[in-house]
Amino acid sequence: MKPKLIILLLILSIAATSNAFMQSPKSRDQELSTALYKTGIKIIDIRTKREWKRTGIVKGSYIMTFYNEKGQYDAEKFVRKLKKIVNPQEPFGIICNSGNRTARVVKFLRQAGFSQAIDLKGGVIAAARHNVPFERYTN
Repeated sequence: MKPKLIILLLILSIAATSNAFMQSPKSRDQELSTALYKTGIKIIDIRTKREWKRTGIVKGSYIMTFYNEKGQYDAEKFVRKLKKIVNPQEPFGIICNSGNRTARVVKFLRQAGFSQAIDLKGGVIAAARHNVPFERYTN
């Protein structure tokens, strides 16, 4: 292969790789698959205690209710607790039951500086469909 062609292919390869990492966080939003789970990404389960008891939790996930049973929340308290678990610049997933709450919470978190927050679309329903491991909630 000619040297100029090799250099051009190398440049194109680097550009394609850079574009993959330059995706907006929103474009990384996805269902929790076993492949994503196996990366070891931190998963924050924002459901309620009653929901955790009913379905269990994704194995190894962090449980932090965002909306209480009445639909109320304390965003400042949630962010303080979240900062003890994740760095605002590290990728992490937010999961709920079906994905409705995560869309709103992830939008809020990104505005609060958590630029790598990932909306785990479809929630634990999708995760179960993808055979992601669950464990019993025991608290």
